[in-house]
Amino acid sequence: MVLFPSHQAATVSRHVGPVHCVTYSAGAGQYLLTGGQDRKIHLFNPTTTSHIQTYDAHGYEILSLSVSPDNSRFASVGGDKSAFLWDVSTAKTLRRFAGHYARINTCGFNHDASILVTGSFDATVRLWDVKSNSMKPVMVWDDGKDSITSLVVGDGEVITGCVDGKLRRYDLRMGQIYVDVIGHPITSVTQTRDENAVLVSSLDETVRLMDKGTGGCLMSYKGHRNKEYRISSTFAMVDSYVVSGSEDGYLWAWDILEGKCVVKERAHGGKVVSAIAVNDGRREMATAGVDGTVVIWRIE
Repeated sequence: MVLFPSHQAATVSRHVGPVHCVTYSAGAGQYLLTGGQDRKIHLFNPTTTSHIQTYDAHGYEILSLSVSPDNSRFASVGGDKSAFLWDVSTAKTLRRFAGHYARINTCGFNHDASILVTGSFDATVRLWDVKSNSMKPVMVWDDGKDSITSLVVGDGEVITGCVDGKLRRYDLRMGQIYVDVIGHPITSVTQTRDENAVLVSSLDETVRLMDKGTGGCLMSYKGHRNKEYRISSTFAMVDSYVVSGSEDGYLWAWDILEGKCVVKERAHGGKVVSAIAVNDGRREMATAGVDGTVVIWRIE
């Protein structure tokens, strides 16, 4: 695996201050959304690096973004304690879901964007019916003992990572909760394409690949720095590699099966690389950092 900045201008950010989240649009991923400490959300074309739209309604920093499968809407959350539902084309907010008692760290849609799931510093996870007019959550989970930092919505389930060091999987069909103890504050969770394993980053400077069926650790990935900040990790090249940011300003990649480092690339001026998004179809990756920039990388 080889990474190098895109032959186009590498940075596409208009943010002032740290960029906390970055995500590609659904499907082919032709567009890129970013959210930052400056309370702004920006939409870019990563190929031309041209700026398309700014979404401006938050009163506090933006910490997470999630795009609907049809790309017509997206959700954003952060310090406002409310989840914002946006119309992509008009840049207007369609709904605001309020109920959390502290900042919202993470959000995600289900497969048809009928349900929005949010996880908060208040240690709760809330499920919102996007299609109804109700302003109350359809479900509240308060099993966490500390801040919910990350979540992923799968087929009939929701997986959450918590500062209490526990990975919780909510099986919506069976009404069951499965708990795996990581033992260290979790900063990021994401699933493999087949949804059989979960990638978990934690503040002991380790990324773990966890088997969902047994709860066992299949492989650990080390070398990066992650003791203080919420840093994300994900998969690349159809789950062949694990990639992660780092507090020392490097972008790391490991072979998923062997656990060996294959890439260590300096990025974002040596400052914290906090967020990462991968688009396998475009053989591309975007990273965001506290330096206020978003870098587009080519994957070979």
